[in-house]
Amino acid sequence: MVSTGPVNKSISVESTPSAILGVYKRILAELKDRNFSEEDIFAVHLAFEEAFTNAIMHGNKIDPNKEVKIEYSVGSDKVEISITDEGEGFDPNSVPDPRYGQNLYKPQGRGLLLMNSYMDVVEFNKRGNSVHMVRYKEKPRSRKTQIPAQA
Repeated sequence: MVSTGPVNKSISVESTPSAILGVYKRILAELKDRNFSEEDIFAVHLAFEEAFTNAIMHGNKIDPNKEVKIEYSVGSDKVEISITDEGEGFDPNSVPDPRYGQNLYKPQGRGLLLMNSYMDVVEFNKRGNSVHMVRYKEKPRSRKTQIPAQA
């Protein structure tokens, strides 16, 4: 059965890795119900997992007393996901590109690279503790990327 109306949900979960399971299964099921491609479903799964992991690990410092707020909207043409943690935030532009120089050997920064690679829009709030991501079925003509190329 194909659903066409948008689904909008907001949920807060504890800052533990296992809290992601139920949420991403619901989101991926909504994508499947709206005939998103396997490529789209894979991309959203990967980006969501990376953003959620960043929120619990870096934002909330794996404190189960803190929560991660997840808001999502799945329509027939796009999926939007916002993830907000209770942490101090960060400047996403200060994370070095992991594809260059000594950064190749550092474990940081790959999650942001993957999120930017697989989603059509990746935006952070000013504080840096909330990310908003969008993936379209029909791709926009130009893609905004948060990670600048470095020589």
